[in-house]
Amino acid sequence: MKTKILNTNKFVLSVLTTAILAAPSAFASDTAHGKSITDALADSKVNVSFRARYEAVDEDGASSAADKEATAFTLKSRLTLNTGAYQGFSLGLEVDNVTAIVDDYNDAAGNNPADSVIADPEITDVNQAYIKYSHGDFKATGGRRRILHNNQRFVGGVGWRQNEQTYDGIRIEYAANDALSFDYSYIHNANRIFADDAKSDLGGDFHFINGAYKVNKAHKITAFAYILDFDTAAALSTSTFGALYNGKFDHVFVNASLATQSDNGDNVNNFDTNYINAEVGTTLGKITLLGGYELLGSDNGVGFSTPFATLHKFQGWTDKFLGTPGSGVEDIYVTVKGAVLWGKIKCNLS
Repeated sequence: MKTKILNTNKFVLSVLTTAILAAPSAFASDTAHGKSITDALADSKVNVSFRARYEAVDEDGASSAADKEATAFTLKSRLTLNTGAYQGFSLGLEVDNVTAIVDDYNDAAGNNPADSVIADPEITDVNQAYIKYSHGDFKATGGRRRILHNNQRFVGGVGWRQNEQTYDGIRIEYAANDALSFDYSYIHNANRIFADDAKSDLGGDFHFINGAYKVNKAHKITAFAYILDFDTAAALSTSTFGALYNGKFDHVFVNASLATQSDNGDNVNNFDTNYINAEVGTTLGKITLLGGYELLGSDNGVGFSTPFATLHKFQGWTDKFLGTPGSGVEDIYVTVKGAVLWGKIKCNLS
């Protein structure tokens, strides 16, 4: 059993720099119009949670030598601390530990390479560490945080896996009257789900932009842009611009998204491709039925890519399309999900 603590120098520097810049305002002596530091600390909330997870894999024809199998039973233990606010400033810290009780699997971090991959490596990780400033409809955060945009098709946290994907940088959020919202993040490092630093960190200059307008309670339009320039993965450097519509018509809901993507930064490929997604569904009691179509296009042998998405959520649960093939991917799907109650036990089905 191996437990590894990730190198956190980059995000610590980000947190400390933001904290130093904010300190003159945050620790001013005048507390007449707000809570004291003692009050803010007294308002702190600590939460401890556990998540046990079992996954088994049986792949036919996974290698030329033999079929592969894998079994993983892991436990994630999470400690979360959020302080109260002092003059609008607060702190957050979240630490995760993932322990393998049954470890007959390739964890994608170098252990049991002959087995099939189940990407839940054993790890002790600072999942979040940030300083946040809030004032009315405005929020600014510096440090390491989870970022979940829309349906997580472009930016997500990969919550299916035990070790979450989080981001180091600065995030600015603004929401006005529950109708108009704006969300901008400058990210210099993405902490992926793998335990080893070489696979876990993806550095570069990343701009996440998301703006939403609620026409009314039933209709919402979102525009987004993701400008990615990787330090060591130039083939993933892209500029993506798109829009998402979410609507409800009585018992029927509709989701539709369009986006275009081209090369950016030091990407040696020259391409311009598109993304299309359309879904129609309905809810019957506690059961949701949904049918959808998704196209990740291609151009000049390069497929539309979403390297920061919660990829497992899309195109089935087999994790076979974590990277888009050069010819693209076209997917037609049907989803049934809901909750079933047996006494006080709730089971989610999908």
